[in-house]
Amino acid sequence: MARIGLFDIESAMDAAWPAPDRDESGGWVLRAAGGVTQRANSIWPRSEPAGTHHDRMAKLRDARGWYRRRRLPVIFQVFDDSRSAALNAVLDEEGFTRQSETLILVRDASAAAASAGEAPDAGVELSAEPSAEWLQLWWSVDGRGGEESLATARGILEGCRSLYALVRDDDGVPAAVGRLAVPSGTERRQGGLYAMATRQDARRRGYATRILRSLLRQGDANGLSGYWLLVTAANAGARELYARSGFTEAGRYCYRQERPRRHLTGC
Repeated sequence: MARIGLFDIESAMDAAWPAPDRDESGGWVLRAAGGVTQRANSIWPRSEPAGTHHDRMAKLRDARGWYRRRRLPVIFQVFDDSRSAALNAVLDEEGFTRQSETLILVRDASAAAASAGEAPDAGVELSAEPSAEWLQLWWSVDGRGGEESLATARGILEGCRSLYALVRDDDGVPAAVGRLAVPSGTERRQGGLYAMATRQDARRRGYATRILRSLLRQGDANGLSGYWLLVTAANAGARELYARSGFTEAGRYCYRQERPRRHLTGC
């Protein structure tokens, strides 16, 4: 089966991590979530129609106003391909920083089929909603902020149909979690792996591998034809785990930000 295209992955990524506050202007999707996560508080330049430098500056001015009214910095999620050349030129001129280089990894149907015959891992708990324990562990690893920010993050997680996995250590304490998002309308029923988090003192014990295998196995059973996931370029350990599981690089993006007024959460 043909691998899902990069633009289709971008659309699926947006649907899998939906910002509660969003608007579209001239091909740019403006997203806000009260500062909870970069992705949900960034501009996705879905399309860059032909236009002059002056046109792009006008669009940037409007975007600045939109985010200013929400007391948020202007952040772009810029994908590393030829479509971004004109936008990057504007952002370079305006002094936007580059941060959080992220790889988009994919695993096609032929690789996924390798897990079909594996027996389910009885120690991995699967659910259609994130439990309080699941949320607490994920937020302790990836989150920043208090209960209000966590409530916003939960709303983002539950913005599309998903499967949540949790595995415990020998003492019964949650050790690792993960999420498989299956946004509606995704071409060829692709699933996205998110929120892969392992407790600091439980790392290098195989918990993340068990979470990943269980989510992939369940996705296979539900008829998914392939998967994508996002990992920062600097996270060598996670990249190694995903490479062993058959994931390969399909693209990259980074966040380009101007003078942040407050620190946003991870993810």
